[in-house]
Amino acid sequence: MKFELKGKDPQSKARAGKLTTDHGVIETPIFMPVGTVGSVKGVHQRELKNDINADVILGNTYHLYLRPQTKILEQAGGLHKFINWDRNILTDSGGYQVYSLSANRKIKEEGVKFKSHIDGSYHTFTPENVMEIQRIIGADIIMAFDECTPYPCDYNYAKRSMHMTHRWLDRCINHLEKLPFKYGYEQSFFPIVQGSTYKDLRKQSAEYIANAGAVGNAIGGLSVGEPADEMYAMTEVVCEILPEDKPRYLMGVGTPINILENIALGVDMFDCVMPTRNARNGMLFTAHGSINIKNKKWEDDFSPLDEMAMTYVDTEYSKAYLRHLFSVNERLAMQIATIHNLGFYMWLVREARKHILAGDFRVWKDMMVKQMDKRL
Repeated sequence: MKFELKGKDPQSKARAGKLTTDHGVIETPIFMPVGTVGSVKGVHQRELKNDINADVILGNTYHLYLRPQTKILEQAGGLHKFINWDRNILTDSGGYQVYSLSANRKIKEEGVKFKSHIDGSYHTFTPENVMEIQRIIGADIIMAFDECTPYPCDYNYAKRSMHMTHRWLDRCINHLEKLPFKYGYEQSFFPIVQGSTYKDLRKQSAEYIANAGAVGNAIGGLSVGEPADEMYAMTEVVCEILPEDKPRYLMGVGTPINILENIALGVDMFDCVMPTRNARNGMLFTAHGSINIKNKKWEDDFSPLDEMAMTYVDTEYSKAYLRHLFSVNERLAMQIATIHNLGFYMWLVREARKHILAGDFRVWKDMMVKQMDKRL
């Protein structure tokens, strides 16, 4: 993987970059649609490519390990071939899913024993076998196995957990050295900064992760319920320490406003289920604020979904029609809303990039944050 910085905003820490892997170029800042089980819910790969134009999508190690299982993915020749996607894929390590299974898992130094949410069967994730699973899935960018702490989190717990995440990182790195690439292309490995919302722990973790010398780095354990101000404060501390010549990925973030504020702090990569999940509930994001399309006020509004026309659905369908589809529980409603929201998120990060390169990102960002912070 190669990462080049193409420009910086003079009034913030925002950067525009170019990340190149064996599956193509990713221009940063970038948003990655979440394809948990090998599918971005309700969207064809063709639409992801041609209409939404995603450079990279996310797969989920925990879910793919349980279904369709690694043996099927290996027989298929990896996730790219299984889902027919020739662009980039990033897989998370399953640490976040294990965190969300708090009632059904036991964390020990060796790894995590957990109960499947599907059939109650028991499984164990260790730093070593998670590296093996991600090799078989075959993503272009793979993540270290970590523990994602909850919010709020006791200081001593956060500290113990962070040190264990660091020890797990060393085990991941040692094991990866013994595992050859599987499908004729390289995989890039990102470690993950933890430390909850404690500045001293975040600083310590960022230094440990920076010293690992990986080709890119991730920031985990945020967007787990903490106030936005705390998220920004932690991101700022970490971005000051993580190397400038490597991409920085903030995991699981966030709202359009969160994304712009974190770009301003020096983050390059984002993923979040929000655009797809909110779409399925009738919430549309736009440059002028968010719309609950189920509201009665849209019943006889025959204007296009979004005049800015980021994807074809924005001008092909009216607000009144989409509201009608939701009111009769038609699946097409969710598909239209999902394509719109993903198209908007992609537009937002690409527009951010243009303004970084033009040198006026800060002014544009402040205007957009004000504009988007409205219910229409």
